[in-house]
Amino acid sequence: MVFTSNGKSFSLNNKTLIMGILNITPDSFSDGGNYNSIENALIHTRKLLEDGADIIDIGGQSTRPGYEEISLEEELNRVIPVVKAISKEFDCLISVDTYKSEVAKQALENGAHIINDIWGLQNESENMAKVAKEYDAVVIAMHNQNTKDYPIDIITSIRTFFDKTFKIAANHNIEKNKIIIDPGIGFGKGYDENIEVLSRLNELKDIAPILIGVSRKGFIGKDLNLSPIERDDGTLALNIFSITNGAKIVRVHNVLSHKRALSIADKVIYMNSPNLK
Repeated sequence: MVFTSNGKSFSLNNKTLIMGILNITPDSFSDGGNYNSIENALIHTRKLLEDGADIIDIGGQSTRPGYEEISLEEELNRVIPVVKAISKEFDCLISVDTYKSEVAKQALENGAHIINDIWGLQNESENMAKVAKEYDAVVIAMHNQNTKDYPIDIITSIRTFFDKTFKIAANHNIEKNKIIIDPGIGFGKGYDENIEVLSRLNELKDIAPILIGVSRKGFIGKDLNLSPIERDDGTLALNIFSITNGAKIVRVHNVLSHKRALSIADKVIYMNSPNLK
């Protein structure tokens, strides 16, 4: 499957894509404050790309548990200069991690290609869908909810959420092949819910290509009381499990370890692909 997004194309046919995380926030749980200057953002982007990232995902609003929402102006001030600088310096796919349609719009105008929306087009009266259509952008639509309660089966609930996402997309003439889904590990889910969704990931793969985002999240370190920086082994284990069960993109902090592991795993998963060497 080949996607075209705001003038740039990428394929999910022959290998797992790696999305490298670039948080330009002071309060992200793993690396808050490390890259929120343009110089440091460029340095880290170069490292992510050299280590093997296929996509750079830029986020200016932390969405960790207990986060404080920032104003539109503050998010724009954080995100847009970095998007401009990266698009000028590097020829790479750029994703913007935002649930504000105006941030997405200005990011796409200034060199971003993909919208990564934690509310799956279901926020701001469908304005994100309007932006996605205007810029012919691929949307990564994440499952989310405000509570951890699931009165019905959790996979059924997630599928119902995505039914609404695709209905919104259709209302704005967005084609199905413009949507990638993310089951939202850590969002509206506790430890048990995260584990169940991951264990049943293959029940979602018929909907659309799947992105999985588990990198360094709290549930990985729960049993061993590990700090975020100590959770890379668990992250890698869950991502390898996920790609064998349908995930096509992994969103990670540690790109190099995933590049090395996926170079082997993809040979098994895509062994019948004529284009994988």
